[in-house]
Formats: sequence, C-alpha cells, structure tokens
Amino acid sequence: MIDTLTQYLQTGNIDAFRDEFFELHPYDQAQFYEKVTPDIRQIIYQYLSPEELAEIFQALELDDDEYVEFLNEMDINYAATMLSEMNSDDAVDVLNELDDDERDSYLNLMDDETVEEISELMQYENYTAGAIMTTEYVAINENSTTRSAMHILRNEAPTAETIYYLFVINMKKQLVGVLSLRDLIVADDDVLIRDVMNERVVSVHVKDDQEEVAQIMRDYNFLALPVIDDQQELLGIITVDDIIDVIDEEAEDDYSKLAGISDFDHADQGPFTAAKKRLPWLVMLLFLGMITASLMAQFEDTLDAVAILAIFIPLISGTSGNSGTQALAVAVRGLATKEAGDEESKLKLLLRELSTGMVMGVLCAVVVTGIVYFWKGELVIGMLVGAAMCCSIIVATLAGALIPLLMHRIGVDPAVASGPFITTLNDITSILIYLGLATVFIL
Repeated sequence: MIDTLTQYLQTGNIDAFRDEFFELHPYDQAQFYEKVTPDIRQIIYQYLSPEELAEIFQALELDDDEYVEFLNEMDINYAATMLSEMNSDDAVDVLNELDDDERDSYLNLMDDETVEEISELMQYENYTAGAIMTTEYVAINENSTTRSAMHILRNEAPTAETIYYLFVINMKKQLVGVLSLRDLIVADDDVLIRDVMNERVVSVHVKDDQEEVAQIMRDYNFLALPVIDDQQELLGIITVDDIIDVIDEEAEDDYSKLAGISDFDHADQGPFTAAKKRLPWLVMLLFLGMITASLMAQFEDTLDAVAILAIFIPLISGTSGNSGTQALAVAVRGLATKEAGDEESKLKLLLRELSTGMVMGVLCAVVVTGIVYFWKGELVIGMLVGAAMCCSIIVATLAGALIPLLMHRIGVDPAVASGPFITTLNDITSILIYLGLATVFIL
C-alpha cells in the first residue's frame, strides 16, 4: 500500500492517489502519512486540502514533540487552517505542545469563533475533564419537539463529534436530561423533548480528574459524558475515544513509576534522553542502598563469626523484595479500580495482605529450613534463615500494601511507591531482621 501510494505521489498521479487513499480507514491514512519521508509529505500537502488533512492529523498517535515537527513542515497558513478544522479538543492538545509565540502565530490566522472556542478549552488545567472535553456536541432545548430536534441534529451532525447522545438543556443552558438517537427516532414528531428525555443524567464536573472521568466512563459503558460547571451549565462532552487515550496515558504513567522511571521513554529515544529520565530514581535508590551497606557494616562481627550467614542474605532480601512488589501491585490496582475506595475496603485489603504474607512466610520458612539443613547440615542456621525469611516476607507484604495507601491518603500518586523503591526498603528491613536475629541467638 505504502509503495503504491508513494509511487502515485512521485509520478504526479493525483486522481489515482486520492481515489485509493480515501478508500483507506483514517487510521491507515494516518499511518501512511506518519511513515513516509518529509519530501513525500510535502507532496501530500499539495494534494490534500487542510480540511482533509485535519481528519488524518486527528488519527495520528505520536509523541508530543512529533506534532510540532509535522506542523513545521507545513506552510503556516495551511497549518492554521488545518488546526481550525480539527475537533477543538484535538486542536488544543496539539497547540499546547507549542511555545507561546508559535501558538499565537497560529491563533492569529484563525477566525474569531474558532479562537474563542480553543482559548476557552486551553484555560483548563491539564489532566482535568475540562482539558479533554470538546464543545462540538448536539444540545436540544427541553421545550423543543422531536421534529425540531431532528432538524437541529441534521444541521449540526457534520461538525458534532458524536450524535448518538443529544443533551437536553433548559433556558439557562443547564443540563436537565439526555436523549439517545434511538429514542429520538422512534418518538412521535410532535412530542416535547422533556417528555421523552431521561432526567437521570450521569455527568462530570469540569475540574474532575481525568482518571476519575475514565473510571465513570468504564463503569457505565457510555460513548460520551457531559461536562458541567458549578451552576450545572453544560460546557462540553468527553467522548470515549478521548477516554481510551486517557487510560493509555495513565497506564503508561503508572507503569513507568512502578519501574522507577520519572517519565515513560520510547525505544526510538536516544540513550541520553532515556538516561535523563531514569537517573533521578536511580540516584535516590543508590543512596538508599548505601543505608543497606552501612547496616551490614554494623553486623561485621556477626558475619566474621559465622561467615555462612552471608550466603543467605541475597536469598532473604530477594524473596522479601518480590513479596513486597506483589503486594504493591495489588494495592495500586485496588486504588486505581476503586476496589479499595473507602476505609473499610482499605482495611480489608491490609488484613488480607497481612494474612497472605503470614501464610507465604511460614511456607517459605519451612522450605528454606529444610533446604539449608540438607544442603549445609546446619539445622540452627536453617531455622535462623527460615525465621528471618518468614518475618521479612510478612513485613515486606504489609509495607507493600500500606505505603501506597498512605501515599494515596496524603494526595501523592501511589504508583510513586515503585517496585525498586519498595525492594530497596525491603532490603534494609530484611537485613536488619536477619542479622539482628543472628546476633541475638547465635553469638
């Protein structure tokens, strides 16, 4: 496909290119646009209107800085027209990646209505409902008839982001109901909208966090959610395609934090960029690791007296670290899915993880005691290693569940309690428990 379309562009066969290109799905069109060279894209700008390219640009899945690169390839008037033809929320996402001067240069070339619409959306904080909503929706007055509503729908459908829900407002523009396209079609022509609408509307506030919005969308399986302000006035809607992007962003963010990375890095980024994102956590964990080293130095006499103890330090710290990471994943998932949303469910989660840690600790202790005895012939050392492993697993499991809950309570992202962070803390506690027990019962 790419080779054929590229050949049409290079040979100047405009009609063949447009015929075959517009038979493709917008996603495939965007993939072709993204993969071809800048020289080929220059030809595309000659063959496609800004309105046609706007549909493609909305389907692109790029890093933030790549949008800027593509815009810089275009003539500024062409790019400004294309941005004005995009859905307002998508245009805002692109413009937010530009510096102030570049953004103003594009806005100055757009019509006043578009600028006002875009500027209104840009005032909302990032990661809120207002930042991801669109103002291109169909709103119907509650006193309208279904006949007039159908007329309004036909006129506004070409520019609306979705037409499957019609949002009903009163004279004050307050949200009072919702009507599905199906209900509108089957209703009699002269019925008032307020008589057929659903008054129980699920909505979100313009300042709500986007993660909370995603959770509501997922729970109710909606295609769109209305966004309101403190006066219940309808400001816009959030569509399911934007929520899918939010879920992807939040998953990437949580995954990177769990891995101890300050920001998600991609395979095509250079080594220095990747190192810059990973170093902050790595340096902090390095200093935490120094605490582990200094702890071991405090038990130097114990290790000198019973050198065999050193063999089992990686075993105990590694097992407890893995146990803590497992509990961390369970706790973060419970907070993300609202399974641990209230105090009762959080307490239940802690008690379950504590019980789980006790069961795993006892079983691992029995196994490792037997292994050490049959391997080294040292029953006392085996029992010591088993006891230390049991206590370390219990403490690590409890810490892995408790730390994210405490962070969530004080308003910090629980994913920050990353796997490496929990593992390092568990190294410290496991060594303290192991060598502390050895000092008390062996020396």
